[in-house]
Amino acid sequence: MVSALGQAIYRFPLKCSWDAARHLSSTQNLQAQSVAIKKSSAVTQAKNVVLVEGVRTPFLLSGTDYVDLMSHDLARVAMQGLLTQTSLPKEIVDYIIYGTVVQEVKTSNIAREAALGAGFPDRIPAHTVTMACISSNQAVTTAAGLIVTGQCDTVVAGGVEFMSDIPIRLSRQMRQMLLSLNKAKSMNGALSLLRKVSPCYLALDFPALAEFSTSELMGHSADRLAAAFQVSRLEQDEFALRSHTLAKKAQEDGLLTDVIPFKMPGGRIVTKDNCIRPSPLEQMGKIKPAFIWPHGTVTAGTSSVLTDGASAVLIMSEEKALAFGFKPKVYLRDFVYVSQDPKDQLLLGPTYGTSKVLEISGLTIADIDVFEFHEAFAAQVLANMKALDSDWFVQTYLGKQSKVGAPPLEKVNKWGGSLSLGHPFGATGSRLLTMAAHRLQKEGGQFALVAACAAGGLGHAIILEAYPQ
Repeated sequence: MVSALGQAIYRFPLKCSWDAARHLSSTQNLQAQSVAIKKSSAVTQAKNVVLVEGVRTPFLLSGTDYVDLMSHDLARVAMQGLLTQTSLPKEIVDYIIYGTVVQEVKTSNIAREAALGAGFPDRIPAHTVTMACISSNQAVTTAAGLIVTGQCDTVVAGGVEFMSDIPIRLSRQMRQMLLSLNKAKSMNGALSLLRKVSPCYLALDFPALAEFSTSELMGHSADRLAAAFQVSRLEQDEFALRSHTLAKKAQEDGLLTDVIPFKMPGGRIVTKDNCIRPSPLEQMGKIKPAFIWPHGTVTAGTSSVLTDGASAVLIMSEEKALAFGFKPKVYLRDFVYVSQDPKDQLLLGPTYGTSKVLEISGLTIADIDVFEFHEAFAAQVLANMKALDSDWFVQTYLGKQSKVGAPPLEKVNKWGGSLSLGHPFGATGSRLLTMAAHRLQKEGGQFALVAACAAGGLGHAIILEAYPQ
């Protein structure tokens, strides 16, 4: 039913007061590899990687205030906001990495264009990554890899998504005809090509919402997971309402300090997310199924919405951060990328990722003080929590003797999540990391676990450790 688990793991040196059996460092392995490659090379001690600061633009429903802008406008403002928030000297940045999913064709390397627009020196390299909803997670961990291997000390990472203006192509037949027309050597040849145009050529080619490998919408997978793990419609409605209620309270209490003002053309300033809309449970219960009619349980009210927004984080070596007078928020510790069957287990990345990252770090669910799980759908979050709490599932698919355990709900997404704050695909990962860091500081915890699913059956999980206050 399900393919073997694929995974990618990267370890950072752990710096905490754990039992010696839990303290695993990659330094010796790095030294051995270095000597094997070139015995005369000096071995560099693996560096601690820290998250210094994170910011984001307000996350807005697509088709609202940002509608006349472009994706690089949002990314540029996020980068500029990071510079303002930190007073970071631009010239000390070694590299810039950004994640995005649906790319604007005019700015295919959005990281580079946004960086130039934000005023970074043109000598700073920049590249763009795409890994569906964990694109900015990949941007951050790629930055961390550059730092831990000694290639960089200061990296700006993040992500952006702009669903208000997606690239819509002409049909393939029309594209092929136009390319041939451009090569026509005579008027007769051109006219001959034009005569072949039929009404079907005028159809438009939209970016696919369905999974390429299965031709299914992600919502279909969410409905199937809800059925498999017996997640009821009421449970989903209650979880979605919880997300919106907590997000509204966090917004009103001034906890969403990562949000920076966005000055619109004309001078108006946008300061808040506009996806947060708590609705009475009775009203949510009246919303019709969105994907499987009439028996589905996933609705528009329990699904994340198409969102515009950008985020940016400053990732540094601990040594460099302290040298410039910064007070880091968290250490980036162990992280994993996982993959599984994109049909029946498309959205179970958090389960596989959480299990693996806890295993390699020597931690348990009970050791984690803060959980930030991406909320693609209420059904997806609840199904993952039930999978983690199932002896049968972990024995059958994770090869463990007993369940990992579900995170206590009171520790999960206490300031809202993607269902309420919004979900700009490429920007959500770094938003999750920043929120986890801020919650650790506010709540006085030591460890946070961030986990997310992504299209293609992919997933990610990372451990953060609070920086000593």
